[in-house]
Amino acid sequence: MASDPVSGASPAPLPAAAPAAVATAAADVLILGAGPAGLACAMELSRNGRRSVVVEKDAQVGGLAKTLSIREGELEFLTDIGPHRFFSKNQYLYDFIEDLLQEEWRKVPRLTRQFIDGKFYDYPVKALQVFRNIGPWKTCRILFDYALARVRYGLLRRPMATFEDYVVANFGRTLAEFSMINYTEKIWGIPASTIHPDWAKQRIHGLNLWSVAWNVVRSAWARVVGRKAGAGAPKSLVDEFYYPQFGTGRIYEAIQQRLVAAGTRIATQSEPVQVRHDGSRITAVDVRHQDGRIETFHPDRVVESVPLTAFLDLLQPPPPPAVLEAAKGLRWRAQVYLFLTLDKEQVTADNWIYFPNQEIPFGRTSEMKNFSRDLCPPGKTSFFIEFFAFESDAIWSMDEQQVLDLVLPYFERWGFFTRAEVRRSYLWKRRFVYPVYDLQYKERLATVQRWLDTLTNLTYVGRPGRFRYTNQDHSLEMGIVAARMILEGRKYDLDAIGSENEYFEKGPIYEKRI
Repeated sequence: MASDPVSGASPAPLPAAAPAAVATAAADVLILGAGPAGLACAMELSRNGRRSVVVEKDAQVGGLAKTLSIREGELEFLTDIGPHRFFSKNQYLYDFIEDLLQEEWRKVPRLTRQFIDGKFYDYPVKALQVFRNIGPWKTCRILFDYALARVRYGLLRRPMATFEDYVVANFGRTLAEFSMINYTEKIWGIPASTIHPDWAKQRIHGLNLWSVAWNVVRSAWARVVGRKAGAGAPKSLVDEFYYPQFGTGRIYEAIQQRLVAAGTRIATQSEPVQVRHDGSRITAVDVRHQDGRIETFHPDRVVESVPLTAFLDLLQPPPPPAVLEAAKGLRWRAQVYLFLTLDKEQVTADNWIYFPNQEIPFGRTSEMKNFSRDLCPPGKTSFFIEFFAFESDAIWSMDEQQVLDLVLPYFERWGFFTRAEVRRSYLWKRRFVYPVYDLQYKERLATVQRWLDTLTNLTYVGRPGRFRYTNQDHSLEMGIVAARMILEGRKYDLDAIGSENEYFEKGPIYEKRI
């Protein structure tokens, strides 16, 4: 198996600490974690003349949004750790990235489908396609179940206390089980009846069977109007999105280059080993570097975007027992990734394919060349396969050959590719990927956050830092807002970012300004 550029199931421990520590006061702001939120914070600070030091455990910046380079002789394959399309309602973010990437920032047509019971379905759901594929009997069952759900949850006001309640109320039992409940349970590894309704409100608020059907009519009308009125109206991200020519990681590599050129220090392969505080402020942070040297920072402000539960373990003195007990109940979902390079021109035209059926072991696949042809050599393609897992699951302990043997029969049976067409395979594993929204998470998280907020010079951001499922645009925005909080000396509600009360994957595609 090739060396693991994603740092494996758990990044290799850094060498033992050297006996002496080196003190420095160079960090006005110390940023822990060089993912989207941490780097955006450093960039905004730098633009406004404020110095920071960024500490990153991995050798490469970008967090879960980094792009990996795989070399096979003269050939180079590029892959994200699960591709990240860019969409946002914030024009500032488009301008922010456009300034970094210029002509590398390109618009890409989107094709995302679900593979259910041997048939493809577009995602988001297209009502007419679903009804055509499932036939009249099941269509009638879907409509009956939806009407029944509206009576129970609408007229009779049955409470929507779980994710299962939410999707059944808005789609009816049959359609909810067809592609939402099963896939959600696959992601989280727990029953939909034990998942907090926040997950549905964050990801699919405003979507229901009626809105899906109405969208068919509205889309048809928009096409008619578009032909008469011409171009210029914003396009839904269902149709297209922006993506960097050489992978999402180019955003963060470009930020790194700008920061270093401006004098910001970015210490990779370094990690915090102790965060000391006096009960109201963080007073010192010990960072261990790759060579084992401990460097002690005394920052004015600390911005942390490392996993929230891991950050609590670094604190000295430790948080109160009630806070630690609450944190113990916050769970993370991990991921296993199998990346295949193929002697094949193309597998499908899809960006992503989702696999809701529980008997299929993987949850999602991506073909990188469908995001940008520059991510694969001519005449070749690649295939990225994602598994959702707890670290106690069997898939987490499998080696590369075992995972390859597990998935190949499915793709050969479906006609995607054969074993003979697989050039090489690469297995990576990542912890702390998805914060689990179980029914108790909100109360536990609030307990942790109330105590952390007593440390007045600490700001915690990003998906890992706030224990909140965010896309990269929200993490970028969170980092920028965190920098504004430092620059302006005021507080903003970071949890309000990305909490729009409507479908999470809906928004305009802004035109480039260059």
